[in-house]
Amino acid sequence: MSQDRAAVGTRRAASPDRLSRVRQWWTRASSAGSHERNTLLLVAKSTVAACVGWVLAHRVMHAQFPAFAPFSAVLMMQVTVYQSVSQALRYVGAVVVGVALQGVLGFVAGPDLATFALVAFIALVIGRWRPLGTQGGQVVTAAFFAFSAFLSSGSGGERLSLLGEIVLLVLVGCAVGVLVNVVLVPPLRYRSAEYGVRSLAHSLCDLLSDMFAALQENSLEEERTRQWRHRAGDLRSSVDQARSSVDTAYESLFYNPRRLLPGRRMTADFSGYRAVIDGLERVAHQVASMTRSLDQWREREGEGGRGDHGRFVQVYGDFLSSAATIARLLSEVDEDRLQDQATKLCQAAGSAQDSRKRLADLGDRERLPAEDLHHPYGVLLLEADRLMVEFQHTCDVLQDAVDRHAPTPAAP
Repeated sequence: MSQDRAAVGTRRAASPDRLSRVRQWWTRASSAGSHERNTLLLVAKSTVAACVGWVLAHRVMHAQFPAFAPFSAVLMMQVTVYQSVSQALRYVGAVVVGVALQGVLGFVAGPDLATFALVAFIALVIGRWRPLGTQGGQVVTAAFFAFSAFLSSGSGGERLSLLGEIVLLVLVGCAVGVLVNVVLVPPLRYRSAEYGVRSLAHSLCDLLSDMFAALQENSLEEERTRQWRHRAGDLRSSVDQARSSVDTAYESLFYNPRRLLPGRRMTADFSGYRAVIDGLERVAHQVASMTRSLDQWREREGEGGRGDHGRFVQVYGDFLSSAATIARLLSEVDEDRLQDQATKLCQAAGSAQDSRKRLADLGDRERLPAEDLHHPYGVLLLEADRLMVEFQHTCDVLQDAVDRHAPTPAAP
């Protein structure tokens, strides 16, 4: 009995949590450009496209297989207008090839098992044709549906008419899907480039923050250093995701009427974002190399990894703290505040340069064995220099992009 009451109490406690999560989801959905809002828009537009496709196929055309039109319409609701047009062309091509293949072999050899096997084999081969891309599988799907329709028809004229109807319904559905995607809030994902830079810089900031906190405490436990190496290796996927976000943003401008709206400073060709991501990729590479060196130092000099030069570890942590500040500022990049942010980044880069100089001066004062391969001091100093060079270059790239896209002052 007590267990039942406990279970009821647990369910009651979980219910507010679920309601809270739902409220949070709708709050995020109310934010312009959020993933939740984009999802809602895609679902709504897909519903409209499906309904329009069904009405045209069922009530206007009185088609025997009206589902082809709404199915094709929903399939064309892509993340960008360019993708809708591109995928529509590939999809129509795949369906036409599949239906034509079935039609030719069906009329020549008849609708029997041997014909079906031959259709399946040829369709599977054609479906691997590179120009069809992800729509290659639709060759087989169209051929199988066409074979089924072929069997359900009687005369040759009726069969030919039914196969033509399938192609026509697909054309209608694709046209509806593309048209709805263009007319109803066409997706313009220029902000995804900004979010890509933010996400990558945020990952770098988190890692550098964990590293400098441990170094300032003069603590390099095995679990920490191994985790740093693992997280640094994961930055490669963050770079790829950031590049994909920029590509999506650039692609969303094609065939999109919303591109005629007043432009943004860095979104003409997104070259500024691409250059920033290239710089952050090199930063990520240097951070990964740094985590390897710190992990090897711990292995060589024991738990704590500080040997006789604990002050060096703490000052190195101060340098990484200044580097984390640069990453944090990049993780907050906003086109509406780029000029101010670029100025702050230049100031943060100057502070990081001062911190790196203090690190180098400490190495000279304490006469650290920088050339001794049994100690990582020289490697860590070199990596600090390289990391600073890459961060400085990234800040300069952003400043150049801001200056290049700044509005020209009006003539007096």
